Amino acid sequence: MMRWLRATGLAASVALAGAACAETAPAEMQALLDGFRADHGFPGATAAIALPDGQIVTGATGLADREAGTAMAPDTPMLAASIGKSFVAATVLALESDGVLARTDLVSAYLGDRAWFDRLPNHETMTIGDLLRHGAGLRDHINTAAFGAEMGPRMASGAEALPPDAMIGFILDEEALFPAGSGWSYTDTGYLLLGLIIEQASGGTYYQLVTDRFLTPLGLDATAPSNRREIPRLAVGYVAEDNPFGLPARTMDDAGRLLWDPAMEWTGGGLVSTSRDLAAWGQALFAGKALESPYLDRLLDGIAVSPDADDVRYGAGVAIYTDTPRGPVYGHGGWIPGYVSSLRHYPAFGVTVAFQLNTDVGVEDDSSDLVPALEAALADLAIAMAGGAGGAGGQQ
Repeated sequence: MMRWLRATGLAASVALAGAACAETAPAEMQALLDGFRADHGFPGATAAIALPDGQIVTGATGLADREAGTAMAPDTPMLAASIGKSFVAATVLALESDGVLARTDLVSAYLGDRAWFDRLPNHETMTIGDLLRHGAGLRDHINTAAFGAEMGPRMASGAEALPPDAMIGFILDEEALFPAGSGWSYTDTGYLLLGLIIEQASGGTYYQLVTDRFLTPLGLDATAPSNRREIPRLAVGYVAEDNPFGLPARTMDDAGRLLWDPAMEWTGGGLVSTSRDLAAWGQALFAGKALESPYLDRLLDGIAVSPDADDVRYGAGVAIYTDTPRGPVYGHGGWIPGYVSSLRHYPAFGVTVAFQLNTDVGVEDDSSDLVPALEAALADLAIAMAGGAGGAGGQQ
C-alpha cells in the first residue's frame, strides 16, 4: 500500500507541473527509483522514459556492484533477456519487407534438411508466423526437466553454452501442445528456430543483421550481443541463494567475468543494453519508425494468449494489452539469472518506459510485486511528463 501511495502521489505532483515538468523530471524519477529501492531492497536499477518530443529522461539508483560499492549509473548496461525477442521479430519483418521470406512460409522450407527437424512437434505444419507469435505448439526447452538437469551443473561450473541445435534438442520427440496455429504457448525454443531461419534465409549472421538493420541506424550504441562472459561495465547480477541453477548469489567474479555463459540465450534474447537504449528502441519500434517500409500491422497482428483473455495478445515479439487504464500497452519483459528488464509503450500518450534491475530475487519466483508496481509508477510519471492524466491505477 505504501509503495502505491508513493508512486501515485509523485505522478500527481508532476501532472500539476504542466509544460515545465520535463525540466524537473530527472529529480522526480530519482525520487521514485530511490523510494522503490528503499521499499524492496534491490541492489540497483536504471530507468528511462522516452517522450513524444524525442527527449529521453534517464535515472539510476543503488549499486551496480554491492561488494565494490560501485554506484549504478543511468548508462550502466545489463542483460536485456527476452526483450531481445523484439529485435529478432523486427529482423524477420525486415527480411519479409525485402522479399527474402514470408510469415506464411513453412518452417520446413528453411530447416527441413536438418537431421533433427522431423523430430520436432508440428514440423510439417508450423509457419514462421506461428513461431513469431508463440503459436507453433512447441514446448519451451527451458522448462523441461532435461534442460534443468543439464544446465544447472553446466552454469554452476562455468561451462560454455550449448549451441542452438543442442538447445532445440531438449524438445525433440515431444508431443505437440496443440496443432500449429491453433493456440498460444510461450517458447524460447521457437525463437531459436527463428534465429536459424534468419541466418538460412539471409546468408548472414543474426548478430550482424540486427546490428546493421537496427543498432547502428537507430544509434543504439549501448546495445550489443551478449555472447561472451566479459561484457564491459556490466552491472553485477544477483540471484537468490537457492536459485535453480546452483549459481552463487553474486553471478560475476571479481574481474568482471560472468560465472556462466550468456551465449546460451542467442535469439531467445541475446542482447546487453541500457534502459535508455531500450526506451529509444521501443519508441522507434512502436511508432513505426524502425523500418523504412510499413510494418506496424504485421508487428501487432497478435493472437490471444488465453481463450479467457482476448485483451492480452502476442504479436511479432511483442506483448499487447488491448484494454488497460492507460489505454493499449505494447512491450516485453525480460528475465535471465541476475537481471530483470521491462519495456512498455503507451501509444495513447506517445511515451515509452524501460527499466532494468540487477537482481531477479523475488521476481523469478513471482514472490514480489516489484515489477508490475514499478511499471505502473513509471507509466504514470511518463504520462504526466507528456502532459496526460497520470495516476491511472492498475499494473500495465
